[in-house]
Amino acid sequence: MKIALINENSQAPKNDIILTALKKVVEPMGHTVDNYGMYGQEGEASLTYVQCGILGAILLNSGAADYVITGCGTGEGAMLAMNSFPGVICGHVEDPVDAYTFAHVNDGNAVSMPFAKGYGWGGELNLEYCFEKLFGFGHGQGYPKDRVEAEQRNKKILDGVRAVTLRPLVDSLKELDQDLVKGAVAGAHFSELFFANCKDQAIADYVKTLL
Repeated sequence: MKIALINENSQAPKNDIILTALKKVVEPMGHTVDNYGMYGQEGEASLTYVQCGILGAILLNSGAADYVITGCGTGEGAMLAMNSFPGVICGHVEDPVDAYTFAHVNDGNAVSMPFAKGYGWGGELNLEYCFEKLFGFGHGQGYPKDRVEAEQRNKKILDGVRAVTLRPLVDSLKELDQDLVKGAVAGAHFSELFFANCKDQAIADYVKTLL
């Protein structure tokens, strides 16, 4: 699985801490991590939590990433932005129980985390434990055991609802403020990471018009 990390601007200084915790947990599992920033470097392109949602949607819908880890101060804004787009089911994860239950009950492809709220002594340990529960025990198996069938059925119903209510990604992106979308793909390493992994030519062609 290819996992993308995206940091919102207010939490850019924590990028290396989050990246280190994520890679420590998932690389031994056979997963890879692409770091799309923000990197906490002076003068780099800024990402608002709305742009985290735009970038995350581009990565997931194009196949450039299989899973997105993002967040902001509380994690709420980035989660709402991510869930505004098709092809994305993003959970709000504060602790390992959130991570485990989201993976098994909701079976999404992205999480948003609060990188400021409640973050203090042991913050990096909480990140590691969350990533272990998120990636170390499979996905979509349902929880608890007596609710497995119902939870799996509900997930299929949700997928059907979203297929009807959400528009194709490129159609939506073209109607947004194009400067807003350009800013989402303005990261220093975006092009080298994205185009090497993108599997959707229509999305790739659209992104090229922005760069």
